[in-house]
Amino acid sequence: MSSTARTTLIRGAVCVLPEATRPADVLLQDGRIAAIDPGPAAAAVAEDLIDAAGLHLLPGIVDTHVHFREPGAVHKEDLHSGSRAAAAGGVTTIMDMPNVTPPTTTIARLHNRLDLAAHRSCVNFGFYIGASTDNLDELRAARRTPGVKIFVGSSTGTLLVDDQDQLEAIFARVPLPLCGHLEDETTVRANAERIGGGSVPADHSRIRDEAAAVRAVERIIDLVRRHDHPFHVLHVSTAAECRLIAAARAEGLPITGEACPHHLLLDESDYERLGSRAQVNPAIKTAADRAALWDALREGTLDAVVTDHAPHSLQEKARPYPQSPSGLPCIENSLMLMLEEAAAGRCTLEQIVAWMCEGPCRVWGIPGKGRLAEGFDADLVLVDLDAVHEVRDELQHTRCRWSPWHGARLRGSVVRTLVGGRTVYDRGRFDDSVRGTEVRFQRDAAGRPDPEVLPGLPLAARALAAAD
Repeated sequence: MSSTARTTLIRGAVCVLPEATRPADVLLQDGRIAAIDPGPAAAAVAEDLIDAAGLHLLPGIVDTHVHFREPGAVHKEDLHSGSRAAAAGGVTTIMDMPNVTPPTTTIARLHNRLDLAAHRSCVNFGFYIGASTDNLDELRAARRTPGVKIFVGSSTGTLLVDDQDQLEAIFARVPLPLCGHLEDETTVRANAERIGGGSVPADHSRIRDEAAAVRAVERIIDLVRRHDHPFHVLHVSTAAECRLIAAARAEGLPITGEACPHHLLLDESDYERLGSRAQVNPAIKTAADRAALWDALREGTLDAVVTDHAPHSLQEKARPYPQSPSGLPCIENSLMLMLEEAAAGRCTLEQIVAWMCEGPCRVWGIPGKGRLAEGFDADLVLVDLDAVHEVRDELQHTRCRWSPWHGARLRGSVVRTLVGGRTVYDRGRFDDSVRGTEVRFQRDAAGRPDPEVLPGLPLAARALAAAD
């Protein structure tokens, strides 16, 4: 496998194109998609030929919510191991959160992480800057970032920002898009005190309950309404949140939301089987909440499916609750988990692309990615929809080497991943010389993500209209 971008012809794949899903040849040049159906002459100019007969070609997955733990807790994950796991899962672009050690709360730390990733990440990358109790000037001046992450609950130290005056100042004075972990800290603490702190992982859902999420979302919607500032709700976990977001969007407020595989596929009944492997923040909820998240995706209330990939070692997870940490790894399994759902009839391949490729790019204004079209970046994934893939702890590429889906047999498997036209992963083999590039962001004069970064309806809506 070559580490330089060569002229490559992908031949014979069934391609998930913006207008249709159909067989097509795709020509890649200079790290971009040069042509769809380039004609017979393309074979003569191509330096590399990829025979993709029997496979489907998708845009690379854009995962805008990961925790790769570097700097700080690199025994759990780092940029190299996390990006390899991403590539093995068909993820070609990641955006990493600021709760590392030291936290990414200054422009200098943000730029240091970008420089580090340029040397260590085999997929494309970006980093959020974190809101703290004392860094308003840094937030106002930051530019090389998708936006500001606010922990309105579920954090410690200076990254916990739930003081109303501080939130008002951020909404009023920071031009960047905002996103947040929304669990009301007062409610979480009161719940924990009521049940004595909890003693088993299932108590986690009693402590981080629906009320904690709803109160925080209501608070943020009020801020969005009064300041007219874009806000993205991270890892939505309840039906009630979906109803609030839908009502806010109907009102015309600039609010978006995302779902994660663990909230889409797990519920409170899974604690008995998984224990602390299912312990996450926000906590998994009821089967009815899980169904509501699927409905919200289909209806367009939620915009994206991302992972919140948050690895911890099994030794850490084995601590008795509540000493066990919250978070689970998912990035190398997320696409294949969704392909299994498509095989089961819960969603379509077009919806997967809309939620995992187009959606994140629309939310954050990422140009040149998320779509299989001429002129877009050659960040691509080839999948075999007929292959059966078994998830095994010992085969995971994440440094923590486990998955809550250990033992699951999934229909659909990632065969090959390309970043900038270069093959980084091919049937279990990596080219560790490949490096991703820093993500760019396209914003309007007010600093909002440009809605025309992907013109036209989302792919899922176009496919639905065509079916009608």
